Amino acid sequence: MNGLDQYFGITAKGSTIRSEVLAGLATFLTMAYIVVVNPAILSQAKMDFGAVFVATILIAAISTMIMGVWAKWPVALAPGMGLNAFFTYGIVLGMGQTWQVALGAVFLSGLIFVVLSLTGLREWVINSIPHSLKLGIGAGIGFFLAIIGLKNAGIVVDHPATLVTLGDLSTWPVLLAGLGFASMVVLDKLKVPGGIVISILAVSIIGWIFGLAEFKGIIGGVPSLAPTAFQLDIGSALSVGLISVVFTLLFVDFFDTAGTLTSIANLAGKVGEDGKVDGIGRAVISDSVATVAGALLGTSNTTSYIESGAGIKEGGRTGLTAVTVAVLFVLCLGFAPLAQSIPAFATGPALVFVATYFTRNLSDLDWEDVTEYAPAMLAAMLMPLTFSIANGIAIGFIVYAVSKLLSGRREDASPAVLVVAVLGVLHYAFN
Repeated sequence: MNGLDQYFGITAKGSTIRSEVLAGLATFLTMAYIVVVNPAILSQAKMDFGAVFVATILIAAISTMIMGVWAKWPVALAPGMGLNAFFTYGIVLGMGQTWQVALGAVFLSGLIFVVLSLTGLREWVINSIPHSLKLGIGAGIGFFLAIIGLKNAGIVVDHPATLVTLGDLSTWPVLLAGLGFASMVVLDKLKVPGGIVISILAVSIIGWIFGLAEFKGIIGGVPSLAPTAFQLDIGSALSVGLISVVFTLLFVDFFDTAGTLTSIANLAGKVGEDGKVDGIGRAVISDSVATVAGALLGTSNTTSYIESGAGIKEGGRTGLTAVTVAVLFVLCLGFAPLAQSIPAFATGPALVFVATYFTRNLSDLDWEDVTEYAPAMLAAMLMPLTFSIANGIAIGFIVYAVSKLLSGRREDASPAVLVVAVLGVLHYAFN
């Protein structure tokens, strides 16, 4: 135990091994839903559910272990929400690309992320993107997740006259979805660890009992990874038409990571008096490498999870917290039959609940400056309404740049903003 203490600096950071392990358990319980939700989303892109289930667990375990052992941060990683939705509904179902090409785009975005993480470009890009657009894009991803979750739960359905309308609230799947969401809200308010997982399982059990979903068992053999491992199509992902897709994956992953790690650094006391974050370099490299490895195994972008804050609130301060999370993920490998038994009306509410967390970004917008809040809100609204994260980002940047230039605020439009805006215009002009 002394070796663990010395390596991770547990006592020096005012923690204990027991606190670190319990913190890891808390983080795991708050994000374990991804083991079910990620394969449920990617399987709609015609990917093998069992293979994605294994890929999700393996990349979560491997990347979180690297973050804990090498970077020594109490942060867990897994395939990111929003990015997995963009993968399925934006690239595959929306653009008609194969999932192999989509994985190739994920791989390329990861490689660029690694380069940015190893150079000073990372800081330059982060400092160049307007704060308002970061907030608007984060909220937009939340809205995008919400409409997917509401659709999967049957609460929102299509309509020939109004595009969308309310589903049949008298059906059992919709009623159970509503019960699941309410349960998540209550359990979160009561600070019950694993509230999302508990609610998903509770709704699923009710569905199994009344024959609304098929129960396939709890424990079984580990599914084969072969259907997705190393199946990415990098060549097709390099085509001109997919440049904007690669950029979108990179952009969302990049800033999601920046926001998460900055928030976690404040909670974990990793911000020095000079404002610099201790060990941020290794943390970002760990995150970016995870996306590359995840694409090779067969899943969408892997990113740091804000749910890691749950473990920090429980006292986690070192990499041992992340190591604990990694071990717990590995233990999930034998539960594939249970994961395949979870119905959409049980996972849909989880998407909506996670979405509500994303949308709180809007409260920090500068509501006194229309050239700040209007482009940000437009980006946020376009994501669900066009069913595309890429459209929201591209048009948000274009409108931001035009608004600043025409209102005499040229100094607010950084070179990075202008470059992205021009790329957006070219994309719509020639696509």
